Amino acid sequence: MIPWAELDANRQLQLREDYARDPICLTGTCSLEAKTAHFAAWLAVRSVAFSTADLSPARRSGEDQSSGRS
Repeated sequence: MIPWAELDANRQLQLREDYARDPICLTGTCSLEAKTAHFAAWLAVRSVAFSTADLSPARRSGEDQSSGRS
């Protein structure tokens, strides 16, 4: 499997767009953990490895991006 971080930005964008168009992406949850696991499973079928380590630092820590607060 190819690590997500090793994909160039254009390939990452293409995969995110493909996932957004796929009806399977509708997880029915607001849980970031569940959404991340679902996206990782979707990518695994496409030979791409993704984990919480691939999320932006603010999302990993739960920090509110708009105010900089947790």
